[in-house]
Amino acid sequence: MWKLENGKLTHTTDPSRVKFRTNVSKSILDHLNTLAKQHDTHPNYLLESGLEHVLEQEIIQFDKKSRPKDRIQYKTTYDKDLLTNVKGFAKEHNLYVSDILEYSVQFIDVNSVKKKSNKHRIEK
Repeated sequence: MWKLENGKLTHTTDPSRVKFRTNVSKSILDHLNTLAKQHDTHPNYLLESGLEHVLEQEIIQFDKKSRPKDRIQYKTTYDKDLLTNVKGFAKEHNLYVSDILEYSVQFIDVNSVKKKSNKHRIEK
């Protein structure tokens, strides 16, 4: 993100975003990468859309036996408040954050997802 201060642009990191590392299904990540290219966005923005919908529903129907076997490490950034809420939701439902991330893919609304250019926005 860029900040406009005294007529000059300064590059800065967005304080509302935090780094997070987890393990996610490779096939789901491949699907997210394809979807992200089609909609000019990033995979983590897609995941955030799905996560917001899962949290709105306040319920989850997840079978722990159906966990994918192809999980790989995935590092990216998320909205700090959203990630905090997802961690609490996962703990409340006795699941891992990875489970919630993978489950949320089915609830992605591509029309409400931030575009790639969002990370290069200019704020005052």
